[in-house]
Amino acid sequence: MRIRFLILLFLCSAIVGKAQELYPNTEPASSVPKGALGVRIFDKAYKDVNVIRNLTALRLMYGLLPKLSIMGTISISNHHGTNFPPNLVSHTHTGNQTVFSTGDFQKGAQYPTLFNGVYLFAKYRFLTIDNEGKHFRMAAYADWSNINVAHDEAEPTLLDDTKGYGGGLIATLLNNHFAATLSSGVIIPGKYNGFSPDPYGGPMVPTEVQYGKAIAYNLSLGYLLYPLHYDNYKQININVYVEFMGKSYQQAKVTQYGTVSVPIQTPLLEAGYYLDAYPGIQAIINSNLRIDFSTGFQFINKSYAHFYPVYMFGIQRYFYFNKKKK
Repeated sequence: MRIRFLILLFLCSAIVGKAQELYPNTEPASSVPKGALGVRIFDKAYKDVNVIRNLTALRLMYGLLPKLSIMGTISISNHHGTNFPPNLVSHTHTGNQTVFSTGDFQKGAQYPTLFNGVYLFAKYRFLTIDNEGKHFRMAAYADWSNINVAHDEAEPTLLDDTKGYGGGLIATLLNNHFAATLSSGVIIPGKYNGFSPDPYGGPMVPTEVQYGKAIAYNLSLGYLLYPLHYDNYKQININVYVEFMGKSYQQAKVTQYGTVSVPIQTPLLEAGYYLDAYPGIQAIINSNLRIDFSTGFQFINKSYAHFYPVYMFGIQRYFYFNKKKK
């Protein structure tokens, strides 16, 4: 019992001691404690014309080694259909020639809720500098997904829109009640092979979209509002955040019938960049149960992969499975 109590005390102190860097939307450089299993359920929602778009996900996080954390996420959403939307690609006939082009397809379409796939993430903390009341940490991460849905914008997102892989670096500075994390990485998306409706009512047209490669960049700031001083680990923690999340991505490539390269004539599929701001608030109860809420707004340019504002709600808890002695 004494050993179990010490393990639980260590786990709680690790969670509470860095509470303000448990960002609602991004990852810090810190690791999940070895042997701890985290379970997180979260939902992101926004209004697309008159349709509420939802992404609901279940995430498992595990401290494989003291410096190595892994996580897996499965998700469902009503962001896409099984085929590309009408007017993604249109064409006209001039004599014996067919002229192809992309269009600004209709938003607010009704889509069923579909299983997106699996997203995997690994993080290795390679630098740790700890001092009283402060620390600095750096980590490298790699991620991969087998998401296979009819995503219809150039911007890639491995969590729920595009399959592919990526990686990058994370740096976190904590100083008393304040924490700041800067991260940046690359996204190498895959392609989706599906079908588009023929604008003239003919058979569905084989269509391939290669999404643009991207650089993601995030700056997350967190501040512990309460308590000012810890009396015990059962005190509720209240943290406030603002996270700046953005991407710079290349133009998509659209091919029909396996050989026809379609000229891109819509900002939805063109190269772009943006930075969103996500203010948020968080409560940590009994040193473990974590509840997050944040709202995303345009800050610089905009993302064409979602409308604004974006609402996020999450709930998370850690579990520790201690092996019994024989």
